[in-house]
Amino acid sequence: MPEPHLLAADADRAAVVIRLDASLADGRLTLAEYEDRAARAHAARTYGELAGLTADLPRPVPQPVRTRPERSPVTRAVYAGAWHGAWDRDLRTAWTGWATTAVLVVGIWLVSVLATGDLQYPWPVWVIGPWGVVLLARTVGERRSRDERGQLPA
Repeated sequence: MPEPHLLAADADRAAVVIRLDASLADGRLTLAEYEDRAARAHAARTYGELAGLTADLPRPVPQPVRTRPERSPVTRAVYAGAWHGAWDRDLRTAWTGWATTAVLVVGIWLVSVLATGDLQYPWPVWVIGPWGVVLLARTVGERRSRDERGQLPA
């Protein structure tokens, strides 16, 4: 603290009261001691008067300040769960898109098989298979998540 005879500001008094709050929470002060010291802190005029109120308390250990890098709007949305909710709402739409694509590519494959009369390699499996596996895993995950939260499936 600065020199004991200098006048203290409201911010200085508030800082002492915050330190007294922490000491009360830690069990270092009784409620009566805290009330007495807090009242004297609010009435203190100089740094010397404030220093006497916390002289028998351990000095607070400064905590390292952790700063996070600024996140992009997309990253913030993912962390806030915005995409999870959007996926949940659009699950039927995703399955409809998959089914439409499956019908289309299987139809193209069948037309080419019928046109040539030759059984060709079933390439639509590589279009709709991985996509279907991902959608199925996501659907099962969503249902389990709802069950754990106690929500009924939509």
